[in-house]
Amino acid sequence: MERSTITLTRKIQLLIDVPPDEKNEVWEKLYRYQNRCFRAANLIASHLYVQEMIKDFFYLTEEIQYKLADSSKDEMGMLNRSKTNTTARLVFDRFKGEIPTDILGSLNNTIQSTFSKNKADYWQGTKSLRNFKKDIPIPLPVKCISKMRYDAEKKAFCFNMFAIPVKTYLGRDFSDKRPIMERLLKTEIKLCNSQIQLKAGKIFWLAVFEFEKEEHLLKPEIIAEASLSLEHPIVAKANNVRINIGSKEEFLYRRLAIQASQKRIQASVEYARSGHGARRKQKALYKTEDLESRYVSHRLHLYSRKLIDFCIQQQAGTLILKDQEDKIGIAKEQEFVLRNWSYYELQTKIKYKAEKAGIELINRIAKKNNEGACKPVG
Repeated sequence: MERSTITLTRKIQLLIDVPPDEKNEVWEKLYRYQNRCFRAANLIASHLYVQEMIKDFFYLTEEIQYKLADSSKDEMGMLNRSKTNTTARLVFDRFKGEIPTDILGSLNNTIQSTFSKNKADYWQGTKSLRNFKKDIPIPLPVKCISKMRYDAEKKAFCFNMFAIPVKTYLGRDFSDKRPIMERLLKTEIKLCNSQIQLKAGKIFWLAVFEFEKEEHLLKPEIIAEASLSLEHPIVAKANNVRINIGSKEEFLYRRLAIQASQKRIQASVEYARSGHGARRKQKALYKTEDLESRYVSHRLHLYSRKLIDFCIQQQAGTLILKDQEDKIGIAKEQEFVLRNWSYYELQTKIKYKAEKAGIELINRIAKKNNEGACKPVG
């Protein structure tokens, strides 16, 4: 049965809402949590791999039992507890008192789930075991969030995470983050287990929300076709109506301008006034950091939104992304197009917007990609 809900993730910046003299203590706590998550994640992954591969240790004697099950429930079992509980108890005992067990439990469940999906590839040797880095996001279970509210004086949404008071910083929000938070307070949508990311001295909340799918008068028999063209980001057709979304000149003009600006800044860095080391000389360069990726992400959001709106307008319940092997092959031969055209990211944005609107997406491009015929570059 098709699910009536969809989960979406929004990246929201958080500010620590405590007196200045207490902020260092809070930051120390968060970085300690991140370090313990980093160590625990690698321990869990390593133990899961050994458990799964132990039956391939041909040098073990025949008397060794190797069924990954609780010996009290299965006579062939080799574990003294359930498989899931083995890694959970491992990290609970190792980091007891240093990090809330709710974080470790959520981390264990996530890694167990991911490992189960990939274990066939591990066994065949087509994929290596994942290595978790020190900047790993901290799991934030729903039970660790409390006192969610909107503070009119602070003009921010405030809540406690791990008993730490925080408030949201939305800035000039042109997205749907503020309406989503307002709907959350009205219990119109559901908050799921999320993550906290510490990056460059900032805290980001990777909030996961569960929405009801949008209801539109769509007809499955009406099919819309869309292709990712070199001249236009998207060309769509339905009910004998054809539209071009965006253009090559409009999309590339600003992107090439940003690239040229960054090259000029990089060339002039050595002549910039110093005084505080490399940071001062590269000040102009830092201002344009991620500028191109942010521009591209915004443009592709706009293009994909226009495509879904077109499908809704035409009552198309099915959207087909047509086979683009020939055009992507041309793009691979032309380095300029390959460098500046974001096929894969655009497909990703179309996919989740179609799912949210209740439109069935048939992606023939993805099938080709899986076969290795053409690999889009974002």
